[in-house]
Amino acid sequence: MKKILCLLLFVIIPVFAYEVYTPENYNYKNSEDKLLFVVDYSNSMGEYLEHKTKANQVKDMMNYILPRISPSTKVGMRVYGHTCNLLAYNACRSSELVVPLNFANSSAILSKMEKLRPRGMTPITYSLKQAVKDDLDGYEGIKHIILLTDGGENCDESPCDYSIELVKKRRDIKIDVIAFNVRDEDDLAQLKCTADVTGGKFSEANTKAQLFRSMEEMILPHKSVEAVIYESQ
Repeated sequence: MKKILCLLLFVIIPVFAYEVYTPENYNYKNSEDKLLFVVDYSNSMGEYLEHKTKANQVKDMMNYILPRISPSTKVGMRVYGHTCNLLAYNACRSSELVVPLNFANSSAILSKMEKLRPRGMTPITYSLKQAVKDDLDGYEGIKHIILLTDGGENCDESPCDYSIELVKKRRDIKIDVIAFNVRDEDDLAQLKCTADVTGGKFSEANTKAQLFRSMEEMILPHKSVEAVIYESQ
């Protein structure tokens, strides 16, 4: 997908599935879950969809879904692409934990979203690395990331490859992915791989109604999901 500010897109390597396994301890339990939203605020989130920017569609969805999350779940939010930098190094590290994990965090998250504006690049892989290494560090049990993006990685990394390496070392991270109005097939393949290999759910949402439904499916209690093993090529 095109990003008109700051920098050119980088090439993403395609991936292919070759077998299926079921990771241990992927049962979703509201009372034990740590839930981190990783939300895209890159430039293209300022584009209009159904008479509203995609960023505002996401804000509406979060206003609806946050009260439906179990009060015994710690919730936080990391965003990326919310700054525009002329240097590639800085643009590809535009990622910030804006609301650390805590109980009853709905107001803090919505308040922060009011101030954010779509501006820059799409450093998905860097954001996932920071989420795992810093934001979710020190917590026991399953750590649940919901990545919401309207495009694929456009820094020189692969979220699929990162997820493949992650599950070799960790079985306590699950990544659900919502591809919001993503059209590029290579981007979709990368995002689907990111969810599949960690036992997460992948959903495409091209309308506001589909966005709400996709998030509901990921927030409400659900059964274990089989994980697909991918390899780079």
